[in-house]
Amino acid sequence: MQELVFIQLDLHKIEFFLMKNKISLLAILLTVCSCSTKKEVLLFQNTNSIPVKIDYQAPKIQVNDILSIQVSTLQPELAAPYNLIPLSSSNGGVQIENLKLQGYLVNPEGKINFPVLGSITVLDKTTQELEELLQTTLIKGNHLLSPIVNIRLLNGKVTVLGEVIKPGTYNYSDQNINIIQALGMAGDISIKGNRKEVLVIREVAGARSYTKLDLTQTEVFNSDFYYLKNNDIILVNPNGARIKNAGYIGDPGTLLGVASVLLSMIILLTR
Repeated sequence: MQELVFIQLDLHKIEFFLMKNKISLLAILLTVCSCSTKKEVLLFQNTNSIPVKIDYQAPKIQVNDILSIQVSTLQPELAAPYNLIPLSSSNGGVQIENLKLQGYLVNPEGKINFPVLGSITVLDKTTQELEELLQTTLIKGNHLLSPIVNIRLLNGKVTVLGEVIKPGTYNYSDQNINIIQALGMAGDISIKGNRKEVLVIREVAGARSYTKLDLTQTEVFNSDFYYLKNNDIILVNPNGARIKNAGYIGDPGTLLGVASVLLSMIILLTR
């Protein structure tokens, strides 16, 4: 009889402990289900162990690219027929959108119509290769003496989607841009983003390719997709913690309900 009294007292203590610590247990459960480890968040974690060799390849000109081509010589008036007249904005400056309107659009055949020289094939050439081609053509055709040709891509853009601070499409006018710079334009990856599997989607000459980059390791610098190309798409998928929070099991309200039912069953079974 005395043993039964002790057992009942112990059961009441267990029930009191469970009820008293119900909120604390649920808080711990939610924290465990939603936390991210250090290895999932920090970038370039092996910088001291693996050498990095950057193999940059200049992007090639594609259909629908818009090029700015400027020809200059020691006598500017001689180069005038080979340059388009720049459009000025209302405040007297030259805006990038105006430059696009008067730039050289690469047609579906991969050609541009250049003043005096006519139709020129530019597809799959780098801007440097095209500069050398135009300089050689102008010299050999006795058009200009010692011309200097400068070419820039005017409509370079990348699209960054998913778990970043500011998803969207971003324009750039640099000769090249890498994935770190593109993510910086988008405000960086959010704490909910999966840094181990950042997807880059690329389309060249009608062929689409996909690759996943692990930004937590320095091997990303050696990837062919580290330097981006015009119209590349970057997709940052959610990490495991974000997926759990978005799912049925990881939803805080559902977890609270499930935990409440389990605690109630324990209490009933122990009575």
